[in-house]
Amino acid sequence: MIDAKNLRKEYHLDGLETVALADVSFTIKKGEFVAIMGASGSGKSTLMHILGALDLPTSGSYVLDGQNISNLVDSELASIRNQKIGFVFQSYNLLPRTPAIKNVMLPMVYANVPPAERVQRGKKLLELVGLHDRINHRSNQLSGGQQQRVAIARALALNPAIILADEPTGNLATAQAEEIMHIFRNLHREGRTIVMITHEPSVAAYAERVITLRDGRILSDRKQ
Repeated sequence: MIDAKNLRKEYHLDGLETVALADVSFTIKKGEFVAIMGASGSGKSTLMHILGALDLPTSGSYVLDGQNISNLVDSELASIRNQKIGFVFQSYNLLPRTPAIKNVMLPMVYANVPPAERVQRGKKLLELVGLHDRINHRSNQLSGGQQQRVAIARALALNPAIILADEPTGNLATAQAEEIMHIFRNLHREGRTIVMITHEPSVAAYAERVITLRDGRILSDRKQ
């Protein structure tokens, strides 16, 4: 599903070069649940941006679901993000004061999914994350954990090749975080490919594999 080879990312500011990633290589198979860990400045956010087609490496190659996206232009990257990647962010990124069902249907609107199918699929996805009774509740009427459930449902709206989760429990209390991680674990058991950025060992423990970065390089890559 993911094949990253010799990824390097450099930033240049005021004549100074900063290397955020240096010679990072790994593969992730379809259906794997992988956590990427590292301290601040380790390169994990830069790597997440590249995996999410939000940025391009300075050198190296990145193949996602059989397509090399290392040298695509912005419009092509946007198409990849819409078609192949489901994002879950720490801050939820829901439309405020908008019903849960409409938040989930938004990617389907952009993809020109017929209205009746949007509603049907949106209801099924909210049921999948345990929010069948909150379909018409607005975002500001939901708890943080419930908002993140809506965000997960939205990420699944177009049946993406991978789910990228960036600190998905960062704004949640422990009990809510555990509920969210149980949802990710169930999605993994259903065969979903999940890549998750986290700094929490207790959250990374839900993954089957942990890649740890330090100073832009892979420190360890282990099954658990």
